Amino acid sequence: MFDRRLVQHFDWGLLGLTLVLVGAGIFTLYSAVNASAIAGRAPGPPVYLKQLYWFFLGLVAMVGAFLFNYKWLYRFGGLIYTACIALLVLVLIAGKEVSGSQRWLTFGPVSFQPSEMLKIALPIVLARYFSDQVSAEGFELKNLWKPIFWSLLPFLLIANQPDLGTGLVVLLIAGSMTVFVKIERRTLIFLGGVGGLMASVAWFFLKEYQKQRIAIFVNPGQDPLGAGYHIIQSKIAVGSGMFWGKGFLEGTQNALSFLPEQHTDFIFSVLAEEWGFLGSALFILLYMGIIVWGLSIAIRSKEPFGTVLAVGITSMMFWQVVINVGMALGLLPVVGVPLPLISYGGSSLLVTLIGVGILLNISMRRFMFKS
Repeated sequence: MFDRRLVQHFDWGLLGLTLVLVGAGIFTLYSAVNASAIAGRAPGPPVYLKQLYWFFLGLVAMVGAFLFNYKWLYRFGGLIYTACIALLVLVLIAGKEVSGSQRWLTFGPVSFQPSEMLKIALPIVLARYFSDQVSAEGFELKNLWKPIFWSLLPFLLIANQPDLGTGLVVLLIAGSMTVFVKIERRTLIFLGGVGGLMASVAWFFLKEYQKQRIAIFVNPGQDPLGAGYHIIQSKIAVGSGMFWGKGFLEGTQNALSFLPEQHTDFIFSVLAEEWGFLGSALFILLYMGIIVWGLSIAIRSKEPFGTVLAVGITSMMFWQVVINVGMALGLLPVVGVPLPLISYGGSSLLVTLIGVGILLNISMRRFMFKS
């Protein structure tokens, strides 16, 4: 029978914050593509309508994600992870190529980005391992070879597409979860040194356009009409919004199509131009609300798997917000990371809503486990 306590413990606050951000995202996307639609440069359904379709699909997935007992994820985490890795391999074989990147699988009229699913699959498999191997002294290197392998394998497959942004998010999620469960000090120093060395060596394996993005990040003015154009126009849009903003549909950088990728990577710039510092701060506070709520769910969970999994999913949201906003403000290189629940992208929206559903699941079932 259905347990009434599930309804009593349902986290309406987290659901409300999520729906507010999705709704705001639809309106922002409408504004972001309005100029292109009027000019006839956007064939097919406008992206805000496509995003609305994906939202309804994501809503169904989110409901499905909190209806079952999340402990089933513990049992089938390995299978979920393996299936996602298989899809990444399939992308390399038969993926759809767009703008030089082979990231999508096409099923009829629908294109899906399997790399997004790793943002859920990896936290599940890592949460299972860490909750089984919990150590008060901290994990040593000999205990971390499996998590390192599970994290590096999808990173390499995703980076080869190439999609460095999503690959970095996957690594940051894994790193956040590992630090949370505690690492022995010498192991932490060693891994930090190895990570720094690998980052230096990785420069020689980057694509030319990726090296150019890093160079432009340091000095956007060296190519203002080429590689530096995105960052310069984004900063102009953000600055022109000033404190109050120009108002809905009144952003000139967006309306005159000066702002590139305004519905995906630089959606925050559209938002900042129209709603100014005040509106941007409000959006960031909403995201902070979700992140704090997610960490609160982790703390209130009464068993290790739920705690570590909640941390992993919350870190997914945190790092994507930090990177996307950092790109728009010119504080970080452009690596193509969407703003969760706001940027256009069906795969990203679907996976984020599934993540919210899992957080709701952990929250509403915390009473089922003894302290």
